Amino acid sequence: MTDDPDWTPATRLVHAGRHPQDHYGAVNPPVYRASTILQPDLATWREATKPDFPGYRYGLLATPSSRAFEEGMAALYGAEHCVAVSSGLAMITIAMLAFTQSGDDILVTDSAYEPTRTFCDGILQKFGVSTRYYDPRIGAGIADLIRPNTKLIFTESPGSLTLELQDIPAIVQAAHAAGVKVAIDNTWGTALHFNPFHHGVDIVLEATSKYVAGHSDVILGVMLGNGAVGRKLFVTAKQLGVCCGADDLYLAQRGLRTLKVRLDRSAESGLKVARWLEHRPEVKRLLHPALPSHPDHALWRRDFAGAAGLFSIVLHPLRHEQLGAFFDGLRLWGLGVSWGGYESLVIITDPSHVRTAVLWTETGHLVRFHAGLEDPDDLIADLDAAFARVAALAGS
Repeated sequence: MTDDPDWTPATRLVHAGRHPQDHYGAVNPPVYRASTILQPDLATWREATKPDFPGYRYGLLATPSSRAFEEGMAALYGAEHCVAVSSGLAMITIAMLAFTQSGDDILVTDSAYEPTRTFCDGILQKFGVSTRYYDPRIGAGIADLIRPNTKLIFTESPGSLTLELQDIPAIVQAAHAAGVKVAIDNTWGTALHFNPFHHGVDIVLEATSKYVAGHSDVILGVMLGNGAVGRKLFVTAKQLGVCCGADDLYLAQRGLRTLKVRLDRSAESGLKVARWLEHRPEVKRLLHPALPSHPDHALWRRDFAGAAGLFSIVLHPLRHEQLGAFFDGLRLWGLGVSWGGYESLVIITDPSHVRTAVLWTETGHLVRFHAGLEDPDDLIADLDAAFARVAALAGS
């Protein structure tokens, strides 16, 4: 279906990447499970070897399933190129490999997703690329950290555990003044709430396992860029042999159609739960950028159109048996990693072992919540019962 520049993102979500007339009128693009793709004649075979060939030549490079999803994501962000890859971690590692070589230096936010750090301190270091971690709240001050061999600044805003927001426009301005590219993990914001291309970011990454797929049954990521940047992302992914299964692509493009209504509900429920938690005596700190108590709330108001349902709290210190009483009796909050699905999740974590630029010195327990699509009053009642179990052990 032809994209219309006047469509709002909500409308574009429903229609982008769909071409029913190409599939006998089927509303959803069918699943194309293809490795080998035959050409009808020698002339087409020779055309298919050219880089700008518009058709299909091998399943690793593209199929109608991959192009349908990538076209939809590109339209949502207003990007020229989108490349779907096999996981959120793959999108991060491929983007870093695409724009670095031995002897280069990169700057990575100290609040980054932990596997990002593992890759930087392992494989990138092994290949001669050095990584320095910076305070996520550094803003324009990042100019002082840029070296002649700095090639990439990697941002994640907000951080997926500790929820610091970054001043992306200020970072971009400093980076571009020095000829450095900026990448962002935009999984929390999605294109609906924060479009990094509008702020000058070069490479946009989103783990579509999360809100886009939305049903906790897909592992997938996307890389987006314009011009030569987008083409380099594509070439690097294919040189590394990274592609996606047809069924995952189908599930992700189906999830794309309902992204806005699910994200809106998750955000609304998350805010309601967060406001309730903010007044609990057991909660030492609430970390939700959309609430005025967050230190980066002004940045959120300036740059974001909405919030995700993901936030964290710091609990006052509890004994081991009290923590067990809190988590083990939860009925609606599943104890599991990932987020963005229809179900609510919670984890307890300690980021102190992965912070180097700004040490994590909180003495309480960091607990991260993702509000799903359940009734928020039921989610609150479940937490209320959890705190009651903790209180029952207070004097024991």
